Amino acid sequence: MSPPQLVVHRDKELMAEAAAARLITKIVDAQAARGSASVVLTGGRNGNGLLAALGSAPARDAIDWSRLDLWWGDERFLPEGAPERNVTQARAALLDRVPLDPARVHAMPASDGPYGDVDAAAEAYAAELAAAAGPGDHGGVPTFDVLMLGVGPDTHVASLFPELPAVRETERTVVGVHGAPKPPPVRVSLTLPAIRAAKEVWLLAAGEDKAKAAAIALSGAGEVQAPAAGAYGRSRTLWLLDAAAASELPRSLYPPASA
Repeated sequence: MSPPQLVVHRDKELMAEAAAARLITKIVDAQAARGSASVVLTGGRNGNGLLAALGSAPARDAIDWSRLDLWWGDERFLPEGAPERNVTQARAALLDRVPLDPARVHAMPASDGPYGDVDAAAEAYAAELAAAAGPGDHGGVPTFDVLMLGVGPDTHVASLFPELPAVRETERTVVGVHGAPKPPPVRVSLTLPAIRAAKEVWLLAAGEDKAKAAAIALSGAGEVQAPAAGAYGRSRTLWLLDAAAASELPRSLYPPASA
């Protein structure tokens, strides 16, 4: 477990731009070292804001997009192309504007796909992850260079909500989520074991509505009650916040603003 590091930016726009620049560097470094990179995307306003900022960054062309694998931390189990799906929003924010290899864009299954229900869809995504894992990888998933997560006001990450069965999962890498407290209630999500296999986990939180969640998760809460507290990387755990989201953190945790 890597102890969390915090970076606090003045506002959500600057946070998105700085996170995009940081992600470009990580992808380019991984491609230089190994020939490819693997990133897990997150949805929501902060995840999509980062993708939009990446699309506007002049340095985006330093990435070899054809050698980038993209995965998702969770997905709404809705029909293909539904505007609420994370992959639909990611395509609009960035993916349709860069030369990705379609075979390396690993979207989670849609409800109108070949799988009869969300649990079968989760099993299929777990199998896809396992097929991409190599002998040196951990826990039945490929080694993600960066796995990004938005933090919900209730401390949920991916579709792991406080106290629900999915956050208690210790064996499977992907689960179907039933009865999520925010719509839609049926989702597919990576589990905490899969998240923790990543080299780096970045948690994104911006806005006053995220302040209490950040304070709870960073103040020693248990992962069942505060799933964000259980999300950490093997080599680095990075919380990227704006000043509003950091406003309720204990002063002992609050770092100097980085930008």
